Amino acid sequence: MSKINIKDLARKVINDLKPYKTARDEYVENGNKMILLDANENPFQTEFNRYPDPNQISLKNSISKIKAISNSKIFLSNGSNEVFSLLMQIFCEPGLDNIIIFPPTFGMYEISAKINGININKIPLNRDFDFDTDIVNIINSFNSKIMFIPYPNNPTGNCFSESHVEMIIKKFNGLVVLDEAYVEFSEDKSFLPRIEKYKNLVITQTFSKAQGMAGIRLGMTFANEEIIEMLNKIRAPYNINSLTQRTALLKLKNQEEVKKEAKIILREKDRLIGHLKEFNFIQKVFPSDANFILIRVDNSSKRYNQLIKMNIVVRNTSNQFGCENTLRITVGLKSENDKLINALKKINEL
Repeated sequence: MSKINIKDLARKVINDLKPYKTARDEYVENGNKMILLDANENPFQTEFNRYPDPNQISLKNSISKIKAISNSKIFLSNGSNEVFSLLMQIFCEPGLDNIIIFPPTFGMYEISAKINGININKIPLNRDFDFDTDIVNIINSFNSKIMFIPYPNNPTGNCFSESHVEMIIKKFNGLVVLDEAYVEFSEDKSFLPRIEKYKNLVITQTFSKAQGMAGIRLGMTFANEEIIEMLNKIRAPYNINSLTQRTALLKLKNQEEVKKEAKIILREKDRLIGHLKEFNFIQKVFPSDANFILIRVDNSSKRYNQLIKMNIVVRNTSNQFGCENTLRITVGLKSENDKLINALKKINEL
């Protein structure tokens, strides 16, 4: 068990804060139908005239069963970006504290830090998009409060060494946020079973990728109870709307379909990788544990624009550290992947 004191790590203003309570937090349900005259809602019954469940109890119960983790260790957010910002607000004093990121990485960690006035330490990955061997000695030299690690990494697609990641969690004196947005595509490499072991471990997952629910903007965070309590203390009331809660509950009842779709995507990824290696202008196809593939090409801007003219949109990732002349390709449906392959064949013949 990690010896980190979470309360000491947090800002004093957060420890001292008395949270806002909604009208529905102030009494215990007794099983009877209540006459609700507490929240100044419109009394005329429509599907959405009442505020949503502020604590998302039904949704958390469903997630708890699927993930085999207690409700008290679950926090739900309006997309994962909300929780990245909330964690910085809890643990980082603006203008004084700092976070660690590992470029190339997901861009919202840096954006969230800048919005919140938090300093950023960048420790670049090596040429293989992995941690350097002396990473453990480096991480505590900055006296950082939080580090963010996408696992699998975005935009590169690879999972870092499990033993390296666990060593970082053990040795780091702050919070380690593992962003597992793509973990369903990674042969179940999730660190979720380690939540009980490490007090400083925070895991974020999402409904936007394998769950196929990007439009509802729902993120899941898993951590020890102290961190979850602090997140609930500072989040906006009713941060997950009724439509989102209802839609997510329906999706969670159909997890076999989610697993089936993930397998199809992984098969398509393998097929697509095989074709990508056939084209002369593609210099490297990077290994991927996600639902996307990073490739290095001869001229990323030229190839990106050629694909746009053929009505195919990929991500030009060349502005990221170490990703010069790279494109990130999301694995689509078979019919979409076929169109991409045909477009690349035409480009290759020019």
